[in-house]
Amino acid sequence: MSNRLEQLRQLSAVVADTGDIEAIARFRPLDATTNPSLLLKAAGLPAYAPLIEAALAQAQGGDAQARVGDAGLRLAVAIGGEILKLIPGRVSTEVDARLSFDTQATLDQARRIVELYDRAGIGRDRLLIKIASTWEGIRAAEQLEKEGIHCNLTLLFSFAQAVACAEAGVYLISPFVGRILDWHLANGAAKPATPQDDPGVQSVTAIWNYYKRHGYDTVVMGASFRNVGQVLALAGCDRLTISPELLGELQASDGEVPRALNDSGERAAPGERLSEIAFRWQHNEDAMATDKLGDGIRRFAADQRKLEALLAQRLNG
Repeated sequence: MSNRLEQLRQLSAVVADTGDIEAIARFRPLDATTNPSLLLKAAGLPAYAPLIEAALAQAQGGDAQARVGDAGLRLAVAIGGEILKLIPGRVSTEVDARLSFDTQATLDQARRIVELYDRAGIGRDRLLIKIASTWEGIRAAEQLEKEGIHCNLTLLFSFAQAVACAEAGVYLISPFVGRILDWHLANGAAKPATPQDDPGVQSVTAIWNYYKRHGYDTVVMGASFRNVGQVLALAGCDRLTISPELLGELQASDGEVPRALNDSGERAAPGERLSEIAFRWQHNEDAMATDKLGDGIRRFAADQRKLEALLAQRLNG
């Protein structure tokens, strides 16, 4: 019998949740996802030192802050380009989390990222623009999709976010499993008896079933896993983005991997499209989702600032 990772690949497309080239080469994922936290880690790896120097040398802008911001985008694109040499699919590159509540600024930066990739000879068919699943972010993604720029809507915790993304026609969503569990444990919930009892697993399962029932093409990619049990409990999900540590555990373990998500074949027309008011109210009713969306944006923004501080230091040094 093949190892669990190889069995999982037969049920779900496996994506690497890392910017580490060595890990990507080792596990051969279909796609790879990056974010400011992963880019900050990658910037500390010796292999990326030449990319940092090149990004700083090419950076444009009227003042030092603008040049640092441009260098950050160029570095993200350069790392994405290196990753694409190792995978057959797409790389996700994230819009600055500080733009999460500004639709126009998100659109402007997304188009700039696409332009930088295009200059590097990398087409839109290899990219996903990663955007936080705020109302403003979802509206930006809806417009980008119309322009042929596919999007990955991240920091997705509530059912309302998932419904709005599907209605906007976004290419892919990344519902977070582990962070949902983190919140429930921190708020006094008992540790789940089985992976099927995990609130994060249950959230992704409900979203996947809703999309299939109502005929939405949006890809569901489970993300933010804390353990192998969570991953295996979502076997059969369209895609699963997994850290190198958990990919290694799966590769090193044996045992059967049964399909956990099954399409019942039932179909129904979707309901009335969510208005902004309905979206905001339904999302607000989910205390976990409102807490974790805000927290996730703040964390990504903090890591973006750290990355920019590192680049500023190099620029001025």
